[in-house]
Formats: sequence, structure tokens, C-alpha cells
Amino acid sequence: MKNKKLKELNERDHNRIIEMAWEDRTPFDAIEAQFGLPEAQVIKLMRRTLKEKSFKLWRKRVNSGVSQKHLKKRNPDINRFKCTRQRSISNNKISKR
Repeated sequence: MKNKKLKELNERDHNRIIEMAWEDRTPFDAIEAQFGLPEAQVIKLMRRTLKEKSFKLWRKRVNSGVSQKHLKKRNPDINRFKCTRQRSISNNKISKR
């Protein structure tokens, strides 16, 4: 997917990207695959949107060993982008069985 600029995204996309960025298990690669925003653009969005203290806490968490935002730090047994609740989060209309 072609890299997008922050200005090209609507408010709903901004909110979803922020939500995905806060989730420890969602790597930056998943955000880029879905929205076309590389890690640097996600960081810019977070810096611009969050309060300074919140942004610093988020960056500290992302750079620590707790977060799995970078695939190299991620457990090799995890080979998916989606969480088990992704269908309900993304409002997919396909019914669950």
C-alpha cells in the first residue's frame, strides 16, 4: 500500500490508528499495512494528538521490552496482525458462528 500523509486520513482513521498504536500487540507494520502510515508518521500523529505527558509515556512503553510494537522484539510464535477480537473492533458485519 502506498504511504499516505496524515492530512489524507479522516477522523475515524486517526482514532483507529491511535487505538492501534496504544495496543502493545499491534505492530507498526500492521498499521502501515492497513492505513499506509509508516512508523515515523504514526509517531508524528501521536505527538500531535496526545498530551505531552501521555506521548512521553507511550514512547517509553513502545521503546521498552514490554511492548511488541516492533516485529524484531515480538515473540516468534505470534504470526498474525489481528487480535482475537478484531472482528468486533473493526465492526465487521459478518456474524460470528
